[in-house]
Amino acid sequence: MKRFHIHVSIDDLNKSIGFYSKLFGCEPTKRKEDYAKWMLDDPKVNFAISSRGAQPGIDHLGIQVENADELEVLRERLKSADMQTLDEGETTCCYAKSDKTWVEDLSGIAWETYRTMEDADIFSDTASEETVCCAPESTNPEQVGCC
Repeated sequence: MKRFHIHVSIDDLNKSIGFYSKLFGCEPTKRKEDYAKWMLDDPKVNFAISSRGAQPGIDHLGIQVENADELEVLRERLKSADMQTLDEGETTCCYAKSDKTWVEDLSGIAWETYRTMEDADIFSDTASEETVCCAPESTNPEQVGCC
């Protein structure tokens, strides 16, 4: 089973948590001082927000899978579409340990395909506190400047 993922950068975390909690009818399933996530079943979505200094708006989109086989299928689809991908592999980002591959769509929107293995206590294992998110600045491995 796959779950659609949306990550939105926001200005005020507490106000945004209040708004989205009312919209979704529930509190976040994960909440940190700079991050919140709702794992919703109706609609089936992993919706995350963070206040790490990025311009407010859509940060990145993604498809979260439950197992390694599903992730490999998505990776193969991206390769068959002749898209430049960045296989990040196992990493810690957004308070979770995951296996990820990134791609940019034709409009330049970052998409991640990933499988989460477990929760983590830190936002990222490679990003500094100043890093706004784990989405790479480019899917070109020679130009990657983010985690």
